[in-house]
Amino acid sequence: MSGIDLYTATIIISVALYVAVGSYSGRKVKELDDYFVAGRRAPTFLIVGTLVASVFSTSIFLGEAGFTYDGQMGAYILLPGIAVAGYVYGALLFGTYLRRSRAPTVADFLGRRFNSRRVQQAAGITIILGLGGYLLVVTQGAAILLSDLTPLSYHQALPVAWLSYTVFTMYAGSRGVIITDTMMFLLFGIATVVFSIVVLQDLGGVGTAVEDLTRSGIKTDITSWHGIIGPGTDWPTAVDFLIWVVVIDICWGVVYAVGPWQASRHLMARDDHVVIRAAIYACFAVIAMQILIYGMGGLINLLNPDISPSETVIIWAAQNAVPEILGALLLAGIMAAALSSASTFLSLVGFSVSNDIARTPGELTLGKTRVIVLLTGIVVLFACFWVPPNVFWIMLFIGTVFASSWGPVGFMSIWSRKITADGAFWGIVCGFLGNVIPAAMVALGWISLPSYGDPAILGAVASLLAIVVVSRRGRVSRAEVVYRMRLHRSPATDCDARKVRTTLIAPLLLTVYGLVMPVLLLNWYVKPYQAGTGELSPDGSINWAGTEALVAFGPGVLFVPLGLISTWVIWRRYQSERASRVPVSADP
Repeated sequence: MSGIDLYTATIIISVALYVAVGSYSGRKVKELDDYFVAGRRAPTFLIVGTLVASVFSTSIFLGEAGFTYDGQMGAYILLPGIAVAGYVYGALLFGTYLRRSRAPTVADFLGRRFNSRRVQQAAGITIILGLGGYLLVVTQGAAILLSDLTPLSYHQALPVAWLSYTVFTMYAGSRGVIITDTMMFLLFGIATVVFSIVVLQDLGGVGTAVEDLTRSGIKTDITSWHGIIGPGTDWPTAVDFLIWVVVIDICWGVVYAVGPWQASRHLMARDDHVVIRAAIYACFAVIAMQILIYGMGGLINLLNPDISPSETVIIWAAQNAVPEILGALLLAGIMAAALSSASTFLSLVGFSVSNDIARTPGELTLGKTRVIVLLTGIVVLFACFWVPPNVFWIMLFIGTVFASSWGPVGFMSIWSRKITADGAFWGIVCGFLGNVIPAAMVALGWISLPSYGDPAILGAVASLLAIVVVSRRGRVSRAEVVYRMRLHRSPATDCDARKVRTTLIAPLLLTVYGLVMPVLLLNWYVKPYQAGTGELSPDGSINWAGTEALVAFGPGVLFVPLGLISTWVIWRRYQSERASRVPVSADP
């Protein structure tokens, strides 16, 4: 069997398996609760699988890997974790309370919280526009992959990719999505780990590879903490790049915390403890995968510095740098990552159309919902033919929209006593428009913004101002007060001492990670980097005056406090004698 046949066959077999499993899962879908939130019985393992699989797509394997290949490897390796920390504080400050609402969608929760259909519809529209755009990008990425590996053209591959995830998503809903997501996560996770090990062995190990790439001068500064900057790039100085990275990562942290495609997974969780454990373990899984993918994206320059377009760097490596069977599994894994994200986005957009926008009380049925999901997918397919593909930058823009339109309202829905329904509505609207309009003006070349003036920041400021100004002119209803108070009561079953002890293991691991990761970065990255630049101390030890050495302590600065604070919050919330006890089935 030729290489192309093997790659194609592996992808076909894996896709057929997902469709079969998803379709089988659909047989157990008997009511809307099964379809929307998988019966609210999902364990930790499945929630971890769907959290990771839904965030990993072609945008990471193609777009971001190409980004590091082009010159930003060092920054992406040395600054991991800022964004995914959002999983942790999102679960503690939003996700657990969201689960207690027993709402079918996140937009539905906001509607219930503010006793406002208008708020629910505003949130639903942002889901449709934002995740619909993201679904478009992921579908295009899957089509690009298929067109590279098969005789199909890009436009022929589009309907094939679309059909691959639409079939089981429409039929099985969330129940099928979380099972297939977990299967896909295992495939692309294992394939990525084995692929990275094989490539690193060929390059002489991590330290040798980093030192060789630094010495090579193939792409000057690719391994430095700021990557390639200056003329011809988007960042004139290292400070500009640092500001951009921090702003983008903070925005994505908010997306991981309250964004609908991540937060919605918490609605499926069996209890609060599953929400917390899954969020923390997903944090570890995403960091590990990102470091491997970003590292491979940069180090493949040692094998071939002239791959074009750069988004195909991992595809090239799968076909040329590892044994054929491993390459085939990796490419099947990338396809799996695309399909897992696409199935999540299609289900969420379809659910929003059916439940948050078009629903008439008492008239929503399982059959009607499936039809709406299918029609939603058809609209996206037609859009794929019309919009030119741009995997990395479109993904980056769409993702941060939720940081501004959902971030302030999401957190304040739980923690503010003063936010009103009108304030929430205008907060969503102004946050969305305050992001989209400046971003569109920048894209059209009408204006330019400094790094600290990212559209996501502008949108978040607009959202907060709208919330404060509008809420001061209104009043919070009694129904809103009661609803919020009931969300803050810990279910009695979640205050079980055994569950608490098991959950406390997760934040302990956060602290351990914060202590261990700087050591690994210093020895496996900073020291080889300084050896390559000739910056080591005369005795061969790390030069602590180097910026890379200082940046390597970032994970410790972030995750040690995060682990300790998380431990305190969990203990206080579920172990304290002051914790309110209500039946687990209580519905606000």
